[in-house]
Amino acid sequence: MSHRNFKLRHLAVIAASLSLGSAVHAAQINLTITAENLTPTNSISFAPLHFGIHNGSFDAFNIGQVATAPIISVAEGGSGVAWQAAFAAADPGATRGTIGMPLFPGMTRSLTVMVDTAINPFFTFAAMAIPSNDFFIGNDSPTRFSLFNPDGSLRITSINQKASQIWDAGSEVFDPAAAAFVGNNDLRTAQNSVVAFNFGEFYGFNGLTTAAGYTFNSALTADTDVYRISFSAAPIPEPEVYALMLSGIMLIGAIARRRRGKA
Repeated sequence: MSHRNFKLRHLAVIAASLSLGSAVHAAQINLTITAENLTPTNSISFAPLHFGIHNGSFDAFNIGQVATAPIISVAEGGSGVAWQAAFAAADPGATRGTIGMPLFPGMTRSLTVMVDTAINPFFTFAAMAIPSNDFFIGNDSPTRFSLFNPDGSLRITSINQKASQIWDAGSEVFDPAAAAFVGNNDLRTAQNSVVAFNFGEFYGFNGLTTAAGYTFNSALTADTDVYRISFSAAPIPEPEVYALMLSGIMLIGAIARRRRGKA
């Protein structure tokens, strides 16, 4: 191999290494979050998914305690307005979002957000399960799901939820006539109980027509997979890395042109 060819290849390796180094060490990434409804046909659906990538300071609810306004705003109608506001107040630097529209059985939706992995390593989520009066999915501990390794790469690529992990907020009395998705949710009656696991009451909605037009059939057991949140990440190189890469590429081009001129 000639000295010039060796030099060209060496510079190409340097440019590629700069790009790879950026991917490994960059704090800023584009994170794609995908929500999937895994329930059987005609079983439960889910209201929009509310999420935050954060520093671990926002605790939405606790098992065995009375549900507060933030989680009730998710569990009793799916809007999550108070949940989002409380999250923003607790952690102003968090990356928050909503994967919108109801998620019917078998459906998938995605959203991409920019995240600083150095300051926001944790993932929190909440979504109402329907039909119900006040059922939802979500993580009790704010630090339950640590998304990133120290170098910014993904530590976990998915979160799976089973029927046994569905929560009952304990804030509204079970009543199909007042339940979201099959009744008039404005007729809700306060229950004043505590947050607990509960999926058995879904059978009380069997045979009712949902707002989406299908006849509801729970078909859930404790081990039924109901929801999956998946993650994929793409690096965002820092501006100085772009400059170094461009300089390397321009140098390679200059040497190549000089070589062609001498030939």
